[in-house]
Amino acid sequence: MISAGNKDRSLGMDYYVTDSPGCGGIIKSCAEDFQVTEIFEDLRYEGGRYLVLDVEKTNWDTHHLIREMARKLRISQKRFAWAGTKDKKAVTTQRISIMNLDESDLSKINLPDLKIRVLGKTNRAVGMGDLLGNNFRITIRDMNCPGPAARLAAITSEIEKYGGVANYFGIQRFGDSRPVTHKVGDALAKGRIEDATFIFLALSFPGELERTREAREKLWMSRDISAALKEFPEYLRYEIAMMNYLVEHPGDYAHSFDVLSVNLKRLFVHAYQSYIFNRILSCRLARRMPLQNAIVGDVFCFAKDGLPDMDRMQVVTPENLPAIDRLARRGRAFLTLPLIGFETKIEEGAQGEIERSILRDEGILPENFRVPENPDLGSRGTRRAALCQVKPQIEIEENLAKLQFCLPKGSYATVVLREYMKSLDDNKMI
Repeated sequence: MISAGNKDRSLGMDYYVTDSPGCGGIIKSCAEDFQVTEIFEDLRYEGGRYLVLDVEKTNWDTHHLIREMARKLRISQKRFAWAGTKDKKAVTTQRISIMNLDESDLSKINLPDLKIRVLGKTNRAVGMGDLLGNNFRITIRDMNCPGPAARLAAITSEIEKYGGVANYFGIQRFGDSRPVTHKVGDALAKGRIEDATFIFLALSFPGELERTREAREKLWMSRDISAALKEFPEYLRYEIAMMNYLVEHPGDYAHSFDVLSVNLKRLFVHAYQSYIFNRILSCRLARRMPLQNAIVGDVFCFAKDGLPDMDRMQVVTPENLPAIDRLARRGRAFLTLPLIGFETKIEEGAQGEIERSILRDEGILPENFRVPENPDLGSRGTRRAALCQVKPQIEIEENLAKLQFCLPKGSYATVVLREYMKSLDDNKMI
């Protein structure tokens, strides 16, 4: 098993499940190299208060797009709902709903690189439960290895034998150029609300624009929000909104997050849960514990339409282990790991030992994920499949590869791509 490089390890993604060397290369040279289309059941829209749209957007972050659409329509962002957040540097097609909007009002939305298709009206907002998954078409350019076709074929074979890839949360969960979201969530879960606020506002990263980095660094040192408001670039809208609130309500750090949309403010603790999940998954891999087979104390879910169904769980016991293993081999049961929240129960057995050790190392308990100062920032917790089933199809043209695959909702294309690309420093075997 190959150990990952420093960037992945900083997000809890310590290992690969494939041992073949990677092809290197670059993704997202342009938006068209990363194309994503949401997959839904065939739903009929036969009337109601919600207007349902398919939007195709290029180089748009979902939250930014919703904010701009709301501004053009002169309505609250709270009237929008969507099934999943998508990459910015990409061509993505996703479904959204808008409450109490007439189709004729869409003419007010004159935004670049955006195509809107009306699907109809319904009595229920679009939600996460509607999304089955995503279809990806991705181009890897400038592969810097000899014999890329053979390398990619070897990795595909390993993925097939393993049954998929480790279902890590990808870097988008934490922030592509500024992976800070889980750090904010860490501070929130540990009751350090003021620290969480300044981490979000002022912790800078080398990949940011110089003007942005300088403004953040100055605020980080001074903690002078009034002065920072005069210096923060106007495009940092979320930060400016929070700082305006804090100028009007000095010291009310917990509720400064309320200026953000509900989806966005919940992302912080969810990202910290994701980081801990990645660490738990890495620890299981390090201990050579399987992701496909059951061990006493594991928690498996059962399949619904071939996908993991988190509403149907069972703890593995000595008595039911053979039956669960049989179901797992047939793709009808899946190992799950916890996204720790205040209702999470840590089971016994080897997997429970891993979870307790990670929580001790993080200095946190499940009950800490309740945030009394602002309940909307907390999380009950849930579970997630440990293995992501995927069957990539690949076409190769000289030093360019085109991959096409589908993933269930919540799984990340970059987690599949990292198995194929691997960095030059990702060669240490354990």
